[in-house]
Amino acid sequence: MIFNSIIPLPFYTPLFYNALLIIIVVAFIKLQTNGYVIYNNKKKEIASLILLIVVLFYMGLRPISFVFGDMGIYAKYFKEFANGAEITNNKDYLWRLFMKFCSGIMSAQIFFLLCAILYIVPLYSAVKKWFGADRYFIFLMLIASFSFWPYGTNGIRNGIATSFIIYGLASKNNLVKYGLFLIAYFIHGSVIMPIAAYILTLFYKNPRHYLIGWLFAIPLSLVLGGFWENLFASVGFGGERLKYLGDAIDKSQFSRTGFRWDFLLYSAAAVYAGYYFIIKRNFNDKVYIQLFNIYLTANAFWILVIRSSFSNRFAYLSWFLMAVIIFYPFFKQQFFIKQQKVLAYTVLLYYGFTYFMFIIL
Repeated sequence: MIFNSIIPLPFYTPLFYNALLIIIVVAFIKLQTNGYVIYNNKKKEIASLILLIVVLFYMGLRPISFVFGDMGIYAKYFKEFANGAEITNNKDYLWRLFMKFCSGIMSAQIFFLLCAILYIVPLYSAVKKWFGADRYFIFLMLIASFSFWPYGTNGIRNGIATSFIIYGLASKNNLVKYGLFLIAYFIHGSVIMPIAAYILTLFYKNPRHYLIGWLFAIPLSLVLGGFWENLFASVGFGGERLKYLGDAIDKSQFSRTGFRWDFLLYSAAAVYAGYYFIIKRNFNDKVYIQLFNIYLTANAFWILVIRSSFSNRFAYLSWFLMAVIIFYPFFKQQFFIKQQKVLAYTVLLYYGFTYFMFIIL
C-alpha cells in the first residue's frame, strides 16, 4: 500500500503524533483569534470529514507488523483462518466469527482497514449526534486522546468495542443502543464494566455521590493493596477478561506497575472537569451527567485494581470517554467570559500529555 512504501516503519507512529501536533497548534492559534467562531461553521464540518478520512486511511493502511503490538497476533490468526482453521474458542465469539468471515473474502490489509472504519466511524457518528456541525473539535480531541492510537493499532478489539459503546450512548433509540452494547460485549468482554456502569446510572443519578465513591476508591486501593485484584479474580467478574488480576506481573509487557499516580492524575483531569461544570457551575445536562457518572464508576473500578498487570487495559474502560467528559460542556453552554481562549489552552494541555507520554517520555 502507498503508506507502506513511503513511510519507514519506525517513523510511522511518530509521524502521526507530530502531524497531530501541528493540527493542535493551528487550532490553538485559531482559537486565540478575535472573531473566530467555533460554533456552526461549515468549514469545520468539511474539516471534520477530511480529518476522518485521513486518519482512517493512515491508521487502516499501516504496515502489518508486530511494531504495532497485538496487530501481529491478529494478522497471525487471520492467516490461520484464511488457510482453513476453524473457531475453537467461544470467548468473544462475535469477533472470531467476524475475523473468520473476513479471512474468506478479503486480504489482511483490507481487514485492518475495515477494523479502522469500525473503530473511527462510530466515534465520528457519535459526536455528530451530540454536537452536529460543532463536532470538529470534539472529534479532534478524541483523536488527540492518550488512548486513541494504541487502541486502534494494538488493542484493536477493545478499541472497536468501546467505539460501539460510545455510539450506543449517543443513540436515542434504545433498541439500537442495547443492540450495540450487546455487539460490543461479544467483541470484547471487558466492556461489561462501562455497560454495567450505564445500567447503574439508569437507577441512580446523583453525580455528587458518584464523585464521593470515586474519591473513596483511592484510599481503599492504597490501604487494601492487592485485595481487590484477588477479590475480583476469585469471583470471576468479567470472565477470562480479568485473568490479568492477581497474575504475576510481566514487566516486558507493562513496564511500570504498582500504584500509578501519574495515570491517576491523568484520570483526575476528567473528574475535575465534571466536578467543575456540574457541581461548581450547575451544568444540568442529563446526557453529560450520565456520561460523567459512567466515567467515575468505570475509573473507580480501575483504581481498585490499579496494581494488576495490564491495568492500563482496565483504565481504558473509562479513558475512552475522557475527551467527551472534558470538552462536551464547552459546546453546550457559556461558562467563561473568554471561553474560546479557555478552550484553546485546554486543548493544548490535553494533547500535551499525550505528546509527552508517547514522544518525549
